Amino acid sequence: MHENVFYNGQIFSAADASINGVSSAALYGKGIFTTIAVRNKEPFLWEKHWKRLGNNARHLRISIADFSERMLESALNEIIVKNDIACGRARITFFDESASDLWPFECDRKTSLLITTADLRETPANFRLTVLPHRINSTSPLTGVKSCNYLDKILALGEAKQRGFDEAVCLNQRGEIASACMANIFWLNDGKLYTPSLKTGCLPGTTREFILENCECEEIEAEIEALKNADSIFLTSAGIGVVQAAEFDGKILDKRTHEILRLLPDRN
Repeated sequence: MHENVFYNGQIFSAADASINGVSSAALYGKGIFTTIAVRNKEPFLWEKHWKRLGNNARHLRISIADFSERMLESALNEIIVKNDIACGRARITFFDESASDLWPFECDRKTSLLITTADLRETPANFRLTVLPHRINSTSPLTGVKSCNYLDKILALGEAKQRGFDEAVCLNQRGEIASACMANIFWLNDGKLYTPSLKTGCLPGTTREFILENCECEEIEAEIEALKNADSIFLTSAGIGVVQAAEFDGKILDKRTHEILRLLPDRN
């Protein structure tokens, strides 16, 4: 992560940013965030990220009324300039600073805004993918929401890395492919591109949405056999762009050329 952050209207060292320790954000992870790619010193797909932040805030009843789209975009551009980012990523986080009914206290601030930046995530050339036994719940009230309650995904990714893999496929309670821990997933079979539908509980990623708008792709509910039979597998997110997997649970995958690999601006 880069040294400077934007926090509640000011830029200062990341080490000095903090939230109320008894707020709903600290006690329960009640907050929302989005990670946005920075390309050529500009936030990429900004309108999609702003729209999702608004939808997620309404879903979790987090007040962001004090933060307009124009104000947030200006703050984002300010920290991009301050940290001198040509190509990287930024995370916009809204923390619910209000009290809960379980642990009430006097609170002046409803919501805090934090913007952090970093380089793009490193991805190995020989990207190895596996599947984990843990299931996600497509009926959870957090389904489809990019909330700060992310520990299940962090633990799942950590387990995959302990096993020598770079990412892992997550299945829902019905055994359907939903996503990777930190990315959406696409695959090729006989030249046709597929991705899990939102009915599986996958996150409606902004990169996923951009690809669906610009590439012929079928959204389906499919079990793990679909990936086992796939010719190529791709992971997508703002932090990694589009990454083609080289291996899935011991199966060497074809490095096939496809338009999905050419849709996003260059990482450099």
